[in-house]
Order: sequence, then structure tokens, then C-alpha cells
Amino acid sequence: MVASLFARLPIAMIGLAALLYVQREYGSYGPAGLVSAGTLVGVAAGSVVQGRLMDAFGATRPMLVVVAGYAGFVTVGCLTIEAHGPVPLLVLLALGIGVFEPQVGSASRAMWPRLLPAGPNRDAALAYEAISMEVFFILGPGIAGLLAVAPWAGTGLVAGAALMIAGSLVFVLNPTIREHRPRRGAGGRSVLGALASPGLRTVALAAFGFGAVVGFVEVAVPASATAAGHGAAGGLLLSLSSVSSVAFGLVYGVRPWPRAMRLRLPALLAGFAALVALLSVPAGLVGLAVALLVAGCLITPQSTAHSAAVELVAPAGTATEAFGWIVTAVTLGLAGGQSISGQLTAAHGPRPAFLLAAGVGLVLAGLLWLLRGTIGAGHPATRADSPVEPQIPAGV
Repeated sequence: MVASLFARLPIAMIGLAALLYVQREYGSYGPAGLVSAGTLVGVAAGSVVQGRLMDAFGATRPMLVVVAGYAGFVTVGCLTIEAHGPVPLLVLLALGIGVFEPQVGSASRAMWPRLLPAGPNRDAALAYEAISMEVFFILGPGIAGLLAVAPWAGTGLVAGAALMIAGSLVFVLNPTIREHRPRRGAGGRSVLGALASPGLRTVALAAFGFGAVVGFVEVAVPASATAAGHGAAGGLLLSLSSVSSVAFGLVYGVRPWPRAMRLRLPALLAGFAALVALLSVPAGLVGLAVALLVAGCLITPQSTAHSAAVELVAPAGTATEAFGWIVTAVTLGLAGGQSISGQLTAAHGPRPAFLLAAGVGLVLAGLLWLLRGTIGAGHPATRADSPVEPQIPAGV
């Protein structure tokens, strides 16, 4: 768990560090934005491939190859940036960095069903996973921003990559991970893998909707701060939603609601969309800050629900890949939301972006309600991936 913390801390740091590095070397946000987009696309593709390999061979062997590839792409990427190489080459290297970014988060979430029986302890573990990610998204951009003023512009990228590589290696070489022998189930024989499950497609839709709404907000909030004449406050405002997300997530992890997962997914997305609509009401930044604190309360509950729902719907032997699909869905939602929000905000200001974010969330929540029957009550992934007798020390 400690190793996974170090491996995942740079997740929210790498993209911003790379963007700032390219911007300082090339003097423009144009190439920097393309590099950032290439990294996102790579992560969306690589998370699924890595998950499928880890389900087939365990985490250790595939992750060692992934870490080596990641180190190679980061090294070549830095050398290309220093040489002011062509932008298309930079985008291809960014794509490779994203594909080979170690998906320790998926492996870590898939680990808990093997270690803990179904019940409050496992629910708490999944809540911890979601809350820890929120903490990383609070700390990561701040660390990247601090390192961006270092004498060498690439300090943030290299430091984040080194931390991720070291944490990933310690994680996958730990006996708890190394000794796990996966058992492939029927789901692994499908070309679609874990996505062959209708229930997982429903959970991925929920994750996509969540990512899309957040993507709208991540562009519209800084735009609101800039319009108010306080552009530097944009990042601080976004952090407020993460703070309330962590605080409320601690409470929600103990008593999640609604209890039935088939109802929880649409209810949480609809509630989040409704709260995001409130962001269009305040005229000043103080009011926007309060609204962000309120809206942030439903961020971690959704992440926790996505992780818990995967256990119900993932085909046997595909738990890690299933979590990879959730990462992909959220990433694609973020990319889509940010793209549309950027265009809408530039043309009409941030308020319509908040309202469209709410509308998208409510529409997708309605689709989740219609598809709620695909979320069953069984635990196929848990039965396949857990030992018959969980190896838990007495008293834990």
C-alpha cells in the first residue's frame, strides 16, 4: 500500500509537468497542449492493455516491462524536448509515455478483493483508494507548479517519473503481488475481455459521465477566475472541490447510499450534475468557491461506487482489466468535457459550460437508470480472483 502511494502520487503531476516543460522550451501552449492530449490518449489505451496482461500473467512480469518502456519513453522525450525536436515526434513520444504509464492504481484496487472478504472492511479499502486519489490530485499539480520554477524546466517531469518508477517496482516485487497466480475465467476468452459484460459497460458509462462533468468544470472554473481578474485563483478554486470530496468521502465510505448499486450509480451522477448546475448561479468568486465545496461532496462517492461496482459485473479473471476500462472511460470523459467546455467558454463564457455539464450528467444518469438491470447482485470477479480462504491475519 505504501509503495502504491509513491507510484500513484505523480499521476496528477506528470501531465502538468510535461505541459509546463514543453511550454517553457518551445515558448507556446500550442505544442504543450498537443503533448498533454497525446499523453491522455495513451493512458486511455494503455490502461486497458496493461490490465488485460496483468489479469493473464499477474502484475509483476507485465509491470516490469511497462516500467522499462516508460523509463525509455520519458528519457527520449526529455532529450527531444531539449533538442527542440519536431512537434509531431513529441506527440508520438507523449502517446508512448501515456501507454506505458504504470497502472498501479488498477492493480492496487484489484488486490483488495483477494485480501479482504466482502463487507465493511473491503468497502473501507475501496473508499481509501478513491480518497487517496483525490489527495494525489490535490498535491500533484501543486508539486508540479513548484518544480516548474526550478532552474531546469524538466525537473518536475523527471522527478515525477522517477517516483512513479520506484514506487511501481517496489509494489510489483512485493510478495503479496508477486505470489498471486491469476486464474483466467470465461470472460478472458472474449475479444472484448472485461467489456463483454453488459454490467461493466454500464459502469464504464457512469465513469465516462463523471469524467465528462469534471472535464467541463476543470475548464470553466479557471475561466471564471480569469474573467473576474484573478486568473491565479483558478487552481485554488478547483482544489476546494477536492478538499470537500475527501472530507465527505470519509463519511460516505462508512455508510454509502443508495445501498443498491444499480440505484447508486444513476443517483450519484444525477446528484453531482445538479450540484454542478449551482456553479452557474454565483456572480463572484466567493460564491463560486462555496458552490465548489458543495459540489465536491459527490466526487469521491462516485469513484468509490465505480470501484465497488466493478466487483459485481467484471467477468471472472478480468478484475484488473475492468478497472483499466474505468480509467479509460474517465479519461475519455475528461478529454471530451474539456474540449467542449473550452470551445463553449471561449465563445459564450463559463456559465453556459456549467449548465451544459449539468445537462450532460443528467442525460447520462437517465441512461444509467434505464440500464440499471445490468448491475446484478453477484460477485463474479470476487469469486474468481479471491482465494477460498482469504489470507488475513487474526484480529484484522
